[in-house]
Amino acid sequence: MKMIYPAVFHFEDNAYWVEFPDLPGCQSFGSSLTETLDNAREALEAYAISLIENKEEMPAPSEISKLSIENGCFASLVDIDLSAYFKRAKAVKKTLTIPEWLNDAAIEKGINFSQTLQDALMVKISQ
Repeated sequence: MKMIYPAVFHFEDNAYWVEFPDLPGCQSFGSSLTETLDNAREALEAYAISLIENKEEMPAPSEISKLSIENGCFASLVDIDLSAYFKRAKAVKKTLTIPEWLNDAAIEKGINFSQTLQDALMVKISQ
């Protein structure tokens, strides 16, 4: 899955910073233009993955020609490819055995078994 968003690049105090007008809070910086572009891709990817994982929609990208650009700044398109993320995020089916009373209590509380197992595994592997 490829995405392209317009970004506005600024140069201040011998460094660059970049913002994505369509994505509030999605910004990055760098000491060179190349580093800033790489960091912009990382920021855009992290922003997109965060929205995907929270089941939120990515806003539609603006037309780059319709952006208002301050003097001394420039706009450029920044692209990302989330194919690798989706390959890693592919769900696998697991079968497990738990006591019946625990199963019944969890169902009664409306607990999502898959999400609970994922959360517990993330805690365990991050220790």
